[in-house]
Amino acid sequence: MSMNSYREVSSRSWGSRLAGSVSGILVGLLLVMVAVGLLWWNEGRAVKRARALDEGLSQVVEVAAERVETENQGRLVHLSGRAETKETLTDPVFGLKAQALKLSREVEMYQWRERSSSETREKIGGGTETVTTYNYDRGWESNVIDSDSFKKPEGHINPAQMPYDNWSQTASRVELGAFRLSREQLAKLNDFRRIDLSDSTPGLRLPPGAQLAGSEIYLGQNPGAPQIGDARIRFALVNPQDVSLVAVQQGDSFVPYRASNGNEVSLLEPGVFSAQEMFQAAQDRNRMLTWVLRLVGVLAMFIGFRMLFGTLRVLAAVVPMLGRMVGVAIGLVAGILAATISLITIALAWIFYRPLFGGGLLLLGLALLFGLKRSNQASAPVTADMPASAGSPPPPPPV
Repeated sequence: MSMNSYREVSSRSWGSRLAGSVSGILVGLLLVMVAVGLLWWNEGRAVKRARALDEGLSQVVEVAAERVETENQGRLVHLSGRAETKETLTDPVFGLKAQALKLSREVEMYQWRERSSSETREKIGGGTETVTTYNYDRGWESNVIDSDSFKKPEGHINPAQMPYDNWSQTASRVELGAFRLSREQLAKLNDFRRIDLSDSTPGLRLPPGAQLAGSEIYLGQNPGAPQIGDARIRFALVNPQDVSLVAVQQGDSFVPYRASNGNEVSLLEPGVFSAQEMFQAAQDRNRMLTWVLRLVGVLAMFIGFRMLFGTLRVLAAVVPMLGRMVGVAIGLVAGILAATISLITIALAWIFYRPLFGGGLLLLGLALLFGLKRSNQASAPVTADMPASAGSPPPPPPV
Protein backbone atom coordinates (compact mmCIF):
# COMPACT_ATOMS: atom_id res chain seq x y z
CA MET A 1 0.00 0.00 0.00
CA SER A 2 1.47 3.35 -1.06
CA MET A 3 0.75 6.67 0.58
CA ASN A 4 1.48 10.29 -0.18
CA SER A 5 0.33 13.52 1.40
CA TYR A 6 -0.51 17.17 0.73
CA ARG A 7 -0.38 19.93 3.35
CA GLU A 8 -2.44 23.12 3.43
CA VAL A 9 -2.09 26.08 5.82
CA SER A 10 -5.04 28.41 6.48
CA SER A 11 -5.54 31.33 8.86
CA ARG A 12 -8.54 32.81 10.60
CA SER A 13 -8.74 36.24 12.17
CA TRP A 14 -9.93 36.96 15.71
CA GLY A 15 -12.94 38.88 14.32
CA SER A 16 -13.97 35.94 12.16
CA ARG A 17 -13.73 33.57 15.13
CA LEU A 18 -15.78 35.96 17.27
CA ALA A 19 -18.53 36.19 14.63
CA GLY A 20 -18.58 32.42 14.33
CA SER A 21 -18.87 31.97 18.10
CA VAL A 22 -21.82 34.37 18.24
CA SER A 23 -23.69 32.37 15.60
CA GLY A 24 -22.68 29.23 17.49
CA ILE A 25 -24.75 30.43 20.45
CA LEU A 26 -27.94 29.75 18.49
CA VAL A 27 -26.68 26.34 17.41
CA GLY A 28 -25.70 25.54 20.99
CA LEU A 29 -29.11 26.56 22.30
CA LEU A 30 -30.81 24.40 19.68
CA LEU A 31 -28.54 21.47 20.56
CA VAL A 32 -29.40 21.75 24.26
CA MET A 33 -33.12 21.79 23.44
CA VAL A 34 -32.76 18.77 21.14
CA ALA A 35 -30.81 16.91 23.86
CA VAL A 36 -33.54 17.59 26.43
CA GLY A 37 -36.18 16.34 23.98
CA LEU A 38 -34.14 13.23 23.18
CA LEU A 39 -33.65 12.36 26.86
CA TRP A 40 -37.34 12.82 27.63
CA TRP A 41 -38.47 10.78 24.60
CA ASN A 42 -35.94 8.03 25.34
CA GLU A 43 -37.25 7.45 28.86
CA GLY A 44 -40.82 7.20 27.59
CA ARG A 45 -39.73 4.85 24.80
CA ALA A 46 -37.83 2.63 27.25
CA VAL A 47 -40.74 2.34 29.69
CA LYS A 48 -43.24 1.72 26.91
CA ARG A 49 -41.07 -1.03 25.42
CA ALA A 50 -40.41 -2.68 28.79
CA ARG A 51 -44.12 -2.76 29.62
CA ALA A 52 -44.98 -4.20 26.21
CA LEU A 53 -42.43 -6.99 26.71
CA ASP A 54 -43.78 -7.71 30.21
CA GLU A 55 -47.29 -7.87 28.80
CA GLY A 56 -46.18 -10.19 26.01
CA LEU A 57 -44.42 -12.54 28.40
CA SER A 58 -47.59 -12.83 30.48
CA GLN A 59 -49.66 -13.82 27.42
CA VAL A 60 -47.34 -15.96 25.28
CA VAL A 61 -48.26 -19.61 24.78
CA GLU A 62 -46.09 -22.52 23.66
CA VAL A 63 -46.97 -24.20 20.37
CA ALA A 64 -45.44 -27.01 18.32
CA ALA A 65 -43.94 -26.19 14.93
CA GLU A 66 -45.14 -29.46 13.41
CA ARG A 67 -48.79 -28.43 13.06
CA VAL A 68 -50.97 -25.33 12.81
CA GLU A 69 -53.60 -25.30 15.57
CA THR A 70 -56.61 -23.17 14.64
CA GLU A 71 -57.38 -22.39 18.30
CA ASN A 72 -54.12 -20.37 18.44
CA GLN A 73 -55.17 -17.96 15.71
CA GLY A 74 -54.59 -14.39 16.87
CA ARG A 75 -52.65 -15.47 19.97
CA LEU A 76 -49.07 -14.59 20.87
CA VAL A 77 -47.10 -17.83 20.43
CA HIS A 78 -43.58 -19.11 20.99
CA LEU A 79 -42.05 -21.93 18.98
CA SER A 80 -38.69 -23.28 17.88
CA GLY A 81 -37.74 -25.31 14.84
CA ARG A 82 -35.63 -25.45 11.71
CA ALA A 83 -36.05 -22.71 9.14
CA GLU A 84 -35.51 -24.15 5.68
CA THR A 85 -36.49 -23.70 2.07
CA LYS A 86 -36.79 -25.76 -1.09
CA GLU A 87 -35.83 -22.84 -3.33
CA THR A 88 -32.51 -22.52 -5.15
CA LEU A 89 -31.19 -18.97 -5.24
CA THR A 90 -29.17 -17.94 -8.32
CA ASP A 91 -26.89 -14.99 -8.97
CA PRO A 92 -28.13 -13.47 -12.27
CA VAL A 93 -24.64 -12.38 -13.41
CA PHE A 94 -22.22 -15.08 -12.23
CA GLY A 95 -24.68 -17.97 -12.23
CA LEU A 96 -23.77 -19.22 -8.73
CA LYS A 97 -26.52 -21.41 -7.23
CA ALA A 98 -27.28 -22.33 -3.63
CA GLN A 99 -30.20 -23.75 -1.70
CA ALA A 100 -30.18 -21.17 1.05
CA LEU A 101 -32.37 -18.71 2.93
CA LYS A 102 -30.36 -15.79 1.55
CA LEU A 103 -27.60 -15.31 -1.03
CA SER A 104 -25.52 -12.16 -1.43
CA ARG A 105 -22.79 -10.80 -3.68
CA GLU A 106 -20.26 -8.27 -2.34
CA VAL A 107 -18.15 -6.25 -4.78
CA GLU A 108 -15.07 -4.25 -3.78
CA MET A 109 -12.83 -2.09 -5.95
CA TYR A 110 -9.25 -1.00 -5.36
CA GLN A 111 -9.31 2.80 -5.10
CA TRP A 112 -7.56 5.92 -3.90
CA ARG A 113 -8.69 7.13 -0.47
CA GLU A 114 -8.25 10.56 1.12
CA ARG A 115 -7.86 11.00 4.86
CA SER A 116 -7.30 14.38 6.52
CA SER A 117 -6.08 15.57 9.90
CA SER A 118 -5.87 19.14 11.19
CA GLU A 119 -3.86 20.90 13.87
CA THR A 120 -4.90 24.41 14.95
CA ARG A 121 -2.60 26.82 16.76
CA GLU A 122 -3.71 30.07 18.39
CA LYS A 123 -1.68 33.20 17.79
CA ILE A 124 -1.24 36.35 19.84
CA GLY A 125 -4.20 38.60 19.08
CA GLY A 126 -6.79 35.84 18.93
CA GLY A 127 -6.27 34.57 15.39
CA THR A 128 -5.61 30.94 14.50
CA GLU A 129 -3.44 29.05 12.04
CA THR A 130 -4.64 25.63 10.90
CA VAL A 131 -2.38 23.08 9.24
CA THR A 132 -4.38 20.39 7.42
CA THR A 133 -2.62 17.32 6.09
CA TYR A 134 -4.34 15.24 3.40
CA ASN A 135 -3.02 11.69 3.17
CA TYR A 136 -3.69 9.51 0.13
CA ASP A 137 -3.49 5.74 0.17
CA ARG A 138 -4.99 2.87 -1.80
CA GLY A 139 -7.29 0.13 -0.54
CA TRP A 140 -10.37 -2.01 -1.12
CA GLU A 141 -13.72 -0.21 -0.79
CA SER A 142 -17.30 -1.40 -1.40
CA ASN A 143 -18.52 2.02 -2.63
CA VAL A 144 -17.18 4.28 -5.36
CA ILE A 145 -15.04 7.11 -3.93
CA ASP A 146 -15.45 10.33 -5.88
CA SER A 147 -11.86 11.41 -6.49
CA ASP A 148 -13.06 14.74 -7.96
CA SER A 149 -13.88 15.80 -4.39
CA PHE A 150 -10.28 15.22 -3.22
CA LYS A 151 -8.30 18.26 -2.17
CA LYS A 152 -5.62 17.19 -4.64
CA PRO A 153 -7.21 14.90 -7.26
CA GLU A 154 -4.18 15.01 -9.55
CA GLY A 155 -2.57 11.60 -9.53
CA HIS A 156 -5.41 10.12 -7.43
CA ILE A 157 -8.10 9.37 -10.00
CA ASN A 158 -10.64 6.59 -9.36
CA PRO A 159 -12.99 4.91 -11.87
CA ALA A 160 -16.43 6.51 -12.01
CA GLN A 161 -18.33 3.30 -11.25
CA MET A 162 -18.06 -0.27 -10.00
CA PRO A 163 -17.72 -3.02 -12.61
CA TYR A 164 -20.59 -4.88 -10.88
CA ASP A 165 -23.14 -3.95 -8.21
CA ASN A 166 -23.71 -5.52 -4.82
CA TRP A 167 -26.68 -7.88 -4.90
CA SER A 168 -28.73 -10.07 -2.58
CA GLN A 169 -31.72 -12.39 -2.80
CA THR A 170 -34.00 -13.90 -0.14
CA ALA A 171 -36.03 -17.05 -0.58
CA SER A 172 -39.70 -16.21 -1.13
CA ARG A 173 -40.89 -19.07 1.10
CA VAL A 174 -39.04 -20.19 4.22
CA GLU A 175 -40.79 -22.84 6.27
CA LEU A 176 -40.63 -23.53 9.99
CA GLY A 177 -42.31 -26.87 10.36
CA ALA A 178 -45.93 -26.35 9.25
CA PHE A 179 -45.48 -22.56 9.35
CA ARG A 180 -43.78 -20.07 7.07
CA LEU A 181 -41.72 -17.07 8.17
CA SER A 182 -42.85 -13.57 7.28
CA ARG A 183 -40.66 -11.12 5.36
CA GLU A 184 -40.10 -9.13 8.56
CA GLN A 185 -38.84 -12.24 10.33
CA LEU A 186 -36.56 -13.19 7.45
CA ALA A 187 -34.99 -9.73 7.60
CA LYS A 188 -33.67 -10.62 11.07
CA LEU A 189 -31.72 -13.63 9.79
CA ASN A 190 -28.33 -12.21 8.79
CA ASP A 191 -25.85 -14.87 9.83
CA PHE A 192 -24.05 -14.81 6.46
CA ARG A 193 -21.30 -17.35 5.82
CA ARG A 194 -18.65 -16.84 3.14
CA ILE A 195 -18.73 -19.27 0.17
CA ASP A 196 -15.37 -20.74 -0.80
CA LEU A 197 -15.43 -20.57 -4.60
CA SER A 198 -13.87 -23.21 -6.82
CA ASP A 199 -14.24 -24.55 -10.35
CA SER A 200 -16.82 -27.01 -9.02
CA THR A 201 -19.07 -24.38 -7.42
CA PRO A 202 -22.60 -25.04 -8.79
CA GLY A 203 -23.49 -22.79 -11.72
CA LEU A 204 -20.48 -20.49 -11.36
CA ARG A 205 -19.33 -18.80 -14.56
CA LEU A 206 -16.53 -16.27 -14.89
CA PRO A 207 -16.80 -13.21 -17.16
CA PRO A 208 -13.95 -12.35 -19.56
CA GLY A 209 -10.87 -11.10 -17.72
CA ALA A 210 -11.89 -12.68 -14.41
CA GLN A 211 -10.07 -15.37 -12.45
CA LEU A 212 -10.52 -17.31 -9.24
CA ALA A 213 -8.23 -16.13 -6.46
CA GLY A 214 -8.71 -18.06 -3.26
CA SER A 215 -12.39 -17.84 -2.29
CA GLU A 216 -13.22 -14.89 -4.57
CA ILE A 217 -13.47 -13.79 -8.17
CA TYR A 218 -10.74 -11.33 -9.14
CA LEU A 219 -10.97 -8.78 -11.97
CA GLY A 220 -7.45 -7.64 -12.78
CA GLN A 221 -4.02 -8.82 -13.84
CA ASN A 222 -2.38 -9.85 -10.57
CA PRO A 223 -4.22 -10.45 -7.26
CA GLY A 224 -0.86 -10.12 -5.45
CA ALA A 225 -0.28 -6.61 -6.82
CA PRO A 226 -3.68 -4.90 -7.23
CA GLN A 227 -4.01 -1.79 -9.37
CA ILE A 228 -6.54 1.05 -9.22
CA GLY A 229 -9.79 -0.20 -10.76
CA ASP A 230 -9.22 -3.88 -9.98
CA ALA A 231 -12.22 -5.56 -8.34
CA ARG A 232 -12.92 -8.61 -6.22
CA ILE A 233 -16.25 -10.36 -5.81
CA ARG A 234 -17.27 -12.51 -2.85
CA PHE A 235 -20.42 -14.50 -2.14
CA ALA A 236 -22.08 -15.36 1.15
CA LEU A 237 -25.25 -17.17 2.20
CA VAL A 238 -27.54 -17.77 5.14
CA ASN A 239 -27.98 -21.51 5.55
CA PRO A 240 -31.08 -23.30 6.86
CA GLN A 241 -30.86 -23.21 10.65
CA ASP A 242 -32.70 -23.61 13.94
CA VAL A 243 -34.61 -20.52 15.05
CA SER A 244 -36.93 -19.47 17.86
CA LEU A 245 -39.66 -16.87 17.52
CA VAL A 246 -42.37 -15.01 19.38
CA ALA A 247 -45.17 -13.48 17.32
CA VAL A 248 -48.91 -13.60 16.74
CA GLN A 249 -50.07 -16.63 14.76
CA GLN A 250 -52.00 -15.58 11.66
CA GLY A 251 -52.96 -18.48 9.44
CA ASP A 252 -49.78 -20.44 8.85
CA SER A 253 -47.57 -17.37 9.28
CA PHE A 254 -46.99 -14.60 11.80
CA VAL A 255 -47.55 -10.89 12.46
CA PRO A 256 -46.23 -8.65 15.26
CA TYR A 257 -48.06 -8.53 18.59
CA ARG A 258 -49.50 -5.11 19.40
CA ALA A 259 -49.46 -4.45 23.14
CA SER A 260 -52.11 -2.39 24.92
CA ASN A 261 -49.79 0.66 24.79
CA GLY A 262 -49.37 0.33 21.01
CA ASN A 263 -45.83 -1.06 21.07
CA GLU A 264 -45.23 -3.99 18.71
CA VAL A 265 -43.45 -7.18 19.75
CA SER A 266 -41.98 -9.61 17.23
CA LEU A 267 -38.93 -11.59 18.31
CA LEU A 268 -36.75 -13.98 16.35
CA GLU A 269 -33.38 -15.44 17.36
CA PRO A 270 -31.10 -17.97 15.64
CA GLY A 271 -30.94 -21.07 17.85
CA VAL A 272 -33.28 -22.77 20.28
CA PHE A 273 -34.39 -20.56 23.18
CA SER A 274 -37.30 -20.56 25.61
CA ALA A 275 -39.84 -17.75 25.64
CA GLN A 276 -38.42 -16.53 28.96
CA GLU A 277 -34.91 -16.33 27.48
CA MET A 278 -36.13 -14.46 24.40
CA PHE A 279 -38.05 -11.86 26.38
CA GLN A 280 -35.09 -11.43 28.74
CA ALA A 281 -32.78 -10.83 25.78
CA ALA A 282 -35.23 -8.27 24.40
CA GLN A 283 -35.32 -6.49 27.78
CA ASP A 284 -31.51 -6.45 27.85
CA ARG A 285 -31.40 -4.91 24.37
CA ASN A 286 -33.93 -2.31 25.45
CA ARG A 287 -31.81 -1.34 28.46
CA MET A 288 -28.67 -1.15 26.36
CA LEU A 289 -30.37 1.11 23.79
CA THR A 290 -31.69 3.29 26.61
CA TRP A 291 -28.20 3.86 28.01
CA VAL A 292 -26.73 4.53 24.58
CA LEU A 293 -29.35 7.21 23.88
CA ARG A 294 -28.82 8.68 27.35
CA LEU A 295 -25.11 9.05 26.65
CA VAL A 296 -25.87 10.60 23.26
CA GLY A 297 -28.22 13.10 24.92
CA VAL A 298 -25.70 14.06 27.63
CA LEU A 299 -22.92 14.45 25.05
CA ALA A 300 -25.13 16.60 22.80
CA MET A 301 -26.04 18.79 25.77
CA PHE A 302 -22.37 19.13 26.77
CA ILE A 303 -21.44 20.24 23.25
CA GLY A 304 -24.38 22.64 23.22
CA PHE A 305 -23.34 24.33 26.46
CA ARG A 306 -19.76 24.64 25.25
CA MET A 307 -21.02 26.41 22.15
CA LEU A 308 -23.22 28.69 24.28
CA PHE A 309 -20.16 29.85 26.20
CA GLY A 310 -17.85 29.77 23.21
CA THR A 311 -17.77 33.54 22.84
CA LEU A 312 -16.04 33.85 26.23
CA ARG A 313 -13.37 31.46 25.01
CA VAL A 314 -12.74 33.51 21.87
CA LEU A 315 -12.67 36.81 23.78
CA ALA A 316 -10.01 35.44 26.11
CA ALA A 317 -8.02 33.93 23.22
CA VAL A 318 -6.35 37.29 22.53
CA VAL A 319 -3.81 35.85 24.96
CA PRO A 320 -3.55 32.15 23.95
CA MET A 321 -2.75 30.83 27.43
CA LEU A 322 -5.66 32.75 28.93
CA GLY A 323 -7.91 31.38 26.20
CA ARG A 324 -6.91 27.81 27.04
CA MET A 325 -7.58 28.40 30.75
CA VAL A 326 -11.02 29.82 29.99
CA GLY A 327 -11.66 26.86 27.69
CA VAL A 328 -10.92 24.40 30.51
CA ALA A 329 -13.26 26.32 32.83
CA ILE A 330 -16.01 26.36 30.20
CA GLY A 331 -15.62 22.60 29.70
CA LEU A 332 -15.96 22.01 33.43
CA VAL A 333 -19.08 24.19 33.73
CA ALA A 334 -20.60 22.66 30.58
CA GLY A 335 -20.01 19.18 31.97
CA ILE A 336 -21.65 20.00 35.31
CA LEU A 337 -24.62 21.69 33.65
CA ALA A 338 -25.06 18.83 31.15
CA ALA A 339 -24.95 16.20 33.91
CA THR A 340 -27.29 18.14 36.18
CA ILE A 341 -29.92 19.06 33.59
CA SER A 342 -29.77 15.58 32.09
CA LEU A 343 -30.44 13.99 35.48
CA ILE A 344 -33.30 16.39 36.16
CA THR A 345 -34.79 15.76 32.69
CA ILE A 346 -34.55 11.98 33.13
CA ALA A 347 -36.00 12.26 36.65
CA LEU A 348 -38.96 14.34 35.48
CA ALA A 349 -39.57 11.86 32.67
CA TRP A 350 -39.50 9.00 35.17
CA ILE A 351 -41.83 10.89 37.50
CA PHE A 352 -44.18 11.18 34.56
CA TYR A 353 -43.82 7.50 33.58
CA ARG A 354 -42.67 5.85 36.84
CA PRO A 355 -43.01 8.20 39.83
CA LEU A 356 -41.17 6.07 42.44
CA PHE A 357 -37.82 5.87 40.68
CA GLY A 358 -38.11 9.35 39.18
CA GLY A 359 -38.31 11.02 42.58
CA GLY A 360 -34.92 9.59 43.59
CA LEU A 361 -33.27 10.77 40.37
CA LEU A 362 -34.76 14.24 40.80
CA LEU A 363 -33.33 14.50 44.32
CA LEU A 364 -29.91 13.46 43.00
CA GLY A 365 -30.00 16.12 40.27
CA LEU A 366 -31.08 18.83 42.71
CA ALA A 367 -28.31 17.75 45.11
CA LEU A 368 -25.74 18.25 42.34
CA LEU A 369 -27.14 21.68 41.57
CA PHE A 370 -27.15 22.64 45.27
CA GLY A 371 -23.60 21.36 45.68
CA LEU A 372 -22.46 23.48 42.72
CA LYS A 373 -24.05 26.55 44.27
CA ARG A 374 -22.46 25.90 47.68
CA SER A 375 -19.02 25.38 46.14
CA ASN A 376 -19.32 28.72 44.34
CA GLN A 377 -20.29 30.44 47.57
CA ALA A 378 -17.42 28.82 49.47
CA SER A 379 -14.90 29.97 46.86
CA ALA A 380 -16.13 33.60 46.92
CA PRO A 381 -13.95 36.02 49.01
CA VAL A 382 -15.36 37.03 52.40
CA THR A 383 -15.19 40.83 52.78
CA ALA A 384 -17.66 41.59 55.56
CA ASP A 385 -18.15 40.71 59.25
CA MET A 386 -14.55 39.49 59.65
CA PRO A 387 -13.25 39.64 63.23
CA ALA A 388 -10.31 41.96 63.86
CA SER A 389 -6.98 40.21 64.32
CA ALA A 390 -5.15 40.32 67.63
CA GLY A 391 -3.24 43.58 68.21
CA SER A 392 -5.20 45.56 65.62
CA PRO A 393 -6.84 48.79 66.76
CA PRO A 394 -10.56 48.62 67.55
CA PRO A 395 -12.93 50.15 65.04
CA PRO A 396 -13.85 53.81 65.69
CA PRO A 397 -17.00 54.42 67.70
CA PRO A 398 -20.08 55.48 65.78
CA VAL A 399 -20.61 59.19 65.43
